[in-house]
Amino acid sequence: MTRNLIYFLVAVAGAAVLAIELLGTRVLGPFYGVSLYLWSALIVVTLLSLSCGYYLGGRWADRGATLHRLAGLLAVAGLSLLLVPLIKRPLLLLLQPLGLRAAVLLGALLLFAPSLTLLGMVTPYALKLKTERLDKLGRTAGSLSALSTLASVIAALLTGYWLIPAMGINRLTVAIAALLLLSAAIAIWGERRRLRQAALLLIAGVGISLLQMQLQPGEEPGLLFAGQSPYGEIRVLEWQGARYLLIDGAVHTAVSSADLRTEMRYVVALDIVRNFFDRTGEMLLIGLGGGCVARNWAEAGWRVKAVEIDPVVARLAASCFGLRPEEAEVHIIDGRNYLNRTGPPFEVIILDAFGSSSIPWHLTTAEVFHLIRARLTDDGLLAVNVEVLGWEDPLLQSLALTLRSSFSHVIALPTAEPPDALGNVLLLAANRPLEFPEEWLGRPIDFLEDAYAHWTVVQRNHAWDNRYAPATAAAVLLTDDRNPSDLWSERINFAVRRRLPELFPGRPLIW
Repeated sequence: MTRNLIYFLVAVAGAAVLAIELLGTRVLGPFYGVSLYLWSALIVVTLLSLSCGYYLGGRWADRGATLHRLAGLLAVAGLSLLLVPLIKRPLLLLLQPLGLRAAVLLGALLLFAPSLTLLGMVTPYALKLKTERLDKLGRTAGSLSALSTLASVIAALLTGYWLIPAMGINRLTVAIAALLLLSAAIAIWGERRRLRQAALLLIAGVGISLLQMQLQPGEEPGLLFAGQSPYGEIRVLEWQGARYLLIDGAVHTAVSSADLRTEMRYVVALDIVRNFFDRTGEMLLIGLGGGCVARNWAEAGWRVKAVEIDPVVARLAASCFGLRPEEAEVHIIDGRNYLNRTGPPFEVIILDAFGSSSIPWHLTTAEVFHLIRARLTDDGLLAVNVEVLGWEDPLLQSLALTLRSSFSHVIALPTAEPPDALGNVLLLAANRPLEFPEEWLGRPIDFLEDAYAHWTVVQRNHAWDNRYAPATAAAVLLTDDRNPSDLWSERINFAVRRRLPELFPGRPLIW
């Protein structure tokens, strides 16, 4: 019985390690964005904690290993994990002034290192308990390591593929803590009669954990949706007359609550692209978001196909932002994967998949722009929306240089002022001159007649009147082999999150 119980505890500890690491991306993602820095920080903290755990576990085991002490490691790890949903917000708010790199690393360390270190102590401690003969030491060590790793693999698959979307982050965190406490209680119950009181206390802790899973947080004013998808933490928020789609804490869509018309400058500036054509045609949109771009083009008579990797985002575009099935043919697939398929060419392809918190680098390279060029008609046009810090941001310049490897004409249309401000810039690329008669653009109408129509015309004129050719002398050609876009996006992500209090006055920066 004891032999099997030790194997069971090792398996539980191994499974918990990988589950906690994956959970870390969703705990920290809404605060800092899911970036290369976040993944690096979590991997560093996990490996560092396990290293410390292996060392400490081996030393503690040599002082006298017992089953109830092994169970105690899991119990304390479970208790420390129970604290994560309670302390994460005040702790991460406290770390915010340190900047993204330091804050994400220190946040991961303080939240997850205690439980991961304790779980790292389990395998060497169990090895001491299992070792009866030195001539079988290698076999015992191999068996325990293999079991722990196999449990980690299974936990990673379950957590990433099913548990996070199905349960949510807080409930899953508490569920893992409850599993650790229950495993410890089972081990202690069979160890000694006098320790059964401790086992009963742990079982009570499991009950409290399960109760905590059922408790819902107080209703947040204006929150229409909050949940986890396979790709991020998603919220739909109603605030001061506007409706927002937030992915990992960053705004991806903003519309008027009254009529669901877009309030994002770049969306109406994209209407400029239609002036390069004297007819309607087919447009491919990579990155659906709330569906505002798709709706605008459908209303103008274009046939729209949209590619969105996240099924939850696509569902919310319809349920919360009013996108109708007849307005866009939506495909749930990665944009580059879709482009690799053969199909009829498009007059226009719009790449709108770059969020401030996470830029999918595989959609920024020369290889993907060559692929897009092959999917366009001879007079076709590619429009790329990117949020940057200023009109000459290094990311923008490198995207422009990379576009020029496939297209002979590339111009930039800014939507924000002044030129060093945070905002969206549209990059237009084609193998024909990017010109059209000025009178086609339209000029501002009487503000009192239709304020919204006046605003849209102003945005389009501002973008077109300030068009420019980005400088590329110091730019980097982005390829599948070399792509430092993650490095540049950190500054942008930090600036976006610092501006959130201006966008949501009266609300906490992190919710």
